[in-house]
Amino acid sequence: MNPSLTPLPKNPSCTFQLPRQRALPANGAAVSSQAAALRATEARPRRHEPHPLHQGERVWQETNCYVDLWIELLHGFGLDPRAAFGFTVTQDFEGDQFTFFKFPLEDLERLYGTQVQELAIYDSLEARVLAQTLRGHTVLVEVDGFYLPNTRATSYRREHPKTTVGIDFIDPDARRLGYFHNTGYHMLDGEDYDGVFRKSPQFSQQPDLLFPYVEFAKQARPALEGTALAEASAESLCAHLGRRPLRNPVSEWRAAFPMHLDMLLERGEAFFHPYSFNLMRQLGANFEFLSKYLLWLCAQGFDIPATIPAAAQRIASESMVMQFRLVRAIARGRRDTCDDCFDVLESAYEQTLPPLAALVL
Repeated sequence: MNPSLTPLPKNPSCTFQLPRQRALPANGAAVSSQAAALRATEARPRRHEPHPLHQGERVWQETNCYVDLWIELLHGFGLDPRAAFGFTVTQDFEGDQFTFFKFPLEDLERLYGTQVQELAIYDSLEARVLAQTLRGHTVLVEVDGFYLPNTRATSYRREHPKTTVGIDFIDPDARRLGYFHNTGYHMLDGEDYDGVFRKSPQFSQQPDLLFPYVEFAKQARPALEGTALAEASAESLCAHLGRRPLRNPVSEWRAAFPMHLDMLLERGEAFFHPYSFNLMRQLGANFEFLSKYLLWLCAQGFDIPATIPAAAQRIASESMVMQFRLVRAIARGRRDTCDDCFDVLESAYEQTLPPLAALVL
């Protein structure tokens, strides 16, 4: 642990205990064919309650499909995903969007013993998913949101967005599967099952259709717990702070925004939705998670001034304010440069990253 980020003495009346994951096989990850067959007979969809990060008061209830999925997947493993959010300090403005923030795979392995490997799809997606779920692994695959019934309010049976799901249960005979997606765990069956696995008649007319990119997550070793988890998380934060942007990314966005605004006014509301997802939502949600993470570190005994997570939360809130203002302006065809929003966002960033980095670097 970087000695500059020093834990404070623990409050004896307050303890933190990470829930233990399920027991691992004695050899770490290997599962015999006999054990796999036994698991097949016992396979059933899980009972799952969303993690507290997806409940209660939040400015951004949904963030992006990858991060939301991993929050619930780690929670499903019996782990606390809050320890892995140190990477949020690296978010940058990429010229036309903010970094689509994702858990680094090396952090998942170091903190939780969770390895992510590419899954070769050399015959059918359905067969490979079945093989991995029988071993107790979760398969991460980009699918067509058209077939996901949990998206009834948005894309289900209406649009064809790609989105990532984590499949941990499949019953080919009953054409059912259980999957993590967005802020929870869900089931689908029948025609939706056939659509996800490209078994519907229309796919037979597309023999050259590319296989999707697929990964699988497995618990390769026991996760860190308690003090060991907190200290490893703090070390990870120190490393990520060394990778933070050299300039204020909100200022970079502000410089590009007049051109963005011209494009928004020209293309209207239909274009505003993907724009706001990749700009306001990614910025605001990223810093809301950073705020939650810093509060978690404080609860582990680290001395972080309360002004820093509060400033990160202001970025989350003001990003939402800016989104509402822009959608009204675009609907009315009115040019709104949102200068006061940018003032708040720039200032809050300067009150978040520089003082946080000064604690450890």
